[in-house]
Amino acid sequence: MVLSSVLGFPRIGKNREVKKAVEAYWAGKSTAEELQAVAAETRKYNWTSIKEQGVDLIPSGEFTLYDHVLDHSAAFNAIPPRYVGLGLSDLDVFFAMGRGRQADGVDVPAAEMKKWFDSNYHYVVPELSEKTEFKLNYNKALNEYKEAKALGITTRPVVLGPLAFLILAKPGREASPNFQTISLLPKLLPIYKKLLSELKAEGVQSVQIDEPHLVMDVAEQHAEQYASAYAELSKESPEIMLATYFGRLGSNLSFAAKLPVCGLHIDADREPGQIGDVVSAIKSTSLILSLGLVSGRNIWKTDLTAAANLGRQAVEELGQDRVIAATSSSLLHTPVTLASENKLTPEQKDWFSFALEKAGEVAVLASVLSNSQDSKVAEALEANRASVSKRREFERNSDDAVRKRVASITPDQLKRKSPFPARREAQKKHLNLPKFPTTTIGSFPQTKEIRSARAQLTKGSLTEEQYETFIKKEIDDVVKFQEEVGLDLLVHGEPERNDMVQYFGEQFQGFVFTQNGWVQSYGSRYVRPPIIVSDVSRPHPITVRWSSYAQSVTKKPMKGMLTGPVTILNWSFPRVDVSREIQSKQLALALRDEVVDLEKAGIYAIQVDEPAIREGLPLRRTDWDNYLTWAVDSFRLATSGVEDSTQTHSHFCYSDFNDIFPSIQRLDADVISIEASKSDLKVLNAFQQFGYSNEIGPGVYDIHSPRVPGEQEIKDRIKAMLNLLPADLLFVNPDCGLKTRGWKETEASLKNLVAAARWARTEFA
Repeated sequence: MVLSSVLGFPRIGKNREVKKAVEAYWAGKSTAEELQAVAAETRKYNWTSIKEQGVDLIPSGEFTLYDHVLDHSAAFNAIPPRYVGLGLSDLDVFFAMGRGRQADGVDVPAAEMKKWFDSNYHYVVPELSEKTEFKLNYNKALNEYKEAKALGITTRPVVLGPLAFLILAKPGREASPNFQTISLLPKLLPIYKKLLSELKAEGVQSVQIDEPHLVMDVAEQHAEQYASAYAELSKESPEIMLATYFGRLGSNLSFAAKLPVCGLHIDADREPGQIGDVVSAIKSTSLILSLGLVSGRNIWKTDLTAAANLGRQAVEELGQDRVIAATSSSLLHTPVTLASENKLTPEQKDWFSFALEKAGEVAVLASVLSNSQDSKVAEALEANRASVSKRREFERNSDDAVRKRVASITPDQLKRKSPFPARREAQKKHLNLPKFPTTTIGSFPQTKEIRSARAQLTKGSLTEEQYETFIKKEIDDVVKFQEEVGLDLLVHGEPERNDMVQYFGEQFQGFVFTQNGWVQSYGSRYVRPPIIVSDVSRPHPITVRWSSYAQSVTKKPMKGMLTGPVTILNWSFPRVDVSREIQSKQLALALRDEVVDLEKAGIYAIQVDEPAIREGLPLRRTDWDNYLTWAVDSFRLATSGVEDSTQTHSHFCYSDFNDIFPSIQRLDADVISIEASKSDLKVLNAFQQFGYSNEIGPGVYDIHSPRVPGEQEIKDRIKAMLNLLPADLLFVNPDCGLKTRGWKETEASLKNLVAAARWARTEFA
């Protein structure tokens, strides 16, 4: 019989209970015990809900209060020295690593975050050195397995693999210059052996160990280490299901298929073409094949007939007992349940499947592949066919004007009128910014009052006129604040925007939106990705009114703020019937119209943010060129319609630029701002190594933490930057937007930033 499996589940709670509980704990409004009680209730809901959907293999151990990679760092005692000896509880050390801490005499910044492979989820990067002393502080996988067992639910524990943990890590500050994190594998394996042996002693039958790097080029150089590691672990462990996702095994299949594990999970949703090769490679072995047939990354209802046909390729060769129908990856990248949606039309709701519904889909698929004669399975399959047929009919409708416009894009539309040196001279005269110009990345704190006003407008208890009066007042206050603090290039603060992607999606044709489709981005930061359902166009200007109003109340230059086409695409749930390239270029054309309209309205600095351009990079290098070509072209298409005197900006965060630096240069933005503070400015090495002629603003402080940087700290960062970058190209700005921060810390931080920039103008005149 084919079994069903879910690799992981959203850990936010059906109604964002975890976010509320975590933030209440941070604010001192609840105890650790109360927080853990909410966590336990959420885990119970997850397990019981998945079981009720008929899933055989239910995950446990993957729940987290902040980040699952951070969980492993804390459990393995991989705690950087700066977080040790502060007199904090284990829980507060955990949170300090994730978000920093500045209270009760403790002042410590957060650890670095990076994107989880090619997703919008952020993980906290482990920091390791030769001095790291691993030990098992607690066995989270065991504790949660026992917790589920006490509820009468048998689960399959989920653990991040040892190779994955070490490859995701970076050398800590105390590491020697040539230290490589993978060198700690012999020291780490005993910890994994202890963890797994304790699971086995408890009666755990199988464990899911995630090694997602097996779909990347980097795994090949570690083939021997994978083999030796799993040879050791398999002796102590319950049966191991080795999980890969987000890509294809490719050449790594040659050694992955020989690893001493009981099964191999592959992503058959993103890479269905690998099924035949994997089946051939494992047919003569006893390996079980877990097929990721249901997407863990998108929200479209699975075409169960097509998925079952893929599954049969494996069943016919391996037999039912050696095949598992599964989600392609953890479902943490999808909202919890469609049942919470009341405002989608019946037609729209029928298109989608969220995490809980996807659990039901894998259960149905397993039954279909097991040749079940259950009438309920037949009814579910027929209902699915009808739903998919209706969606296909909708997808055949297209906007001819949009399609023709994309087909008519010319090379000249991808180029500014003049090279950067000429543009820079024109912009100097037009904007008249000082040396080391100061600015912010766009958003200012979204206060309770702003959120309340938006909610009241939605409910109808605030009129449109009253809301607009409120927004004008917010803009007035933000502009006045920036002038008083002494910033040079101002922004309007974005009080009217709910989210940097959702706001634009709501103004475009071609999107639909959920009420409760929340997905975790990092920690307690959740987002509601819009859903692209048809061709995208801009029916009217979006940002012009508020940006031009903000410019009207100040003599200083105002920067217009837009989200770029690639980021809107990557941070939405995209269509699956049209290529990502086509969707990106449709978005770029819509944004091009907005950029041109902003310039016509007197906005001569325009920022088009692309923080997601690096995360969208395919996991295999052989797939990079095609993506980078259309991604860069999309940005240039959006930004190249303006005059030389208009300064174009873009923003990037959590990005390793070394591998794609030529593409960053090809964007040809006049100014780029980048996240740099958490990485100790290491990201700037690429700009020094390759040379960068346009202007650049590396973030001088981390906005993802409530911690306020001191003036001297920012001065030191500026000095360090000038060792790598020319002084006349340097902007001074925070790492990212200030939306999630409070006003008190924002004011203190920006005052220190401006003071440091003024010092630099004197010091490096």
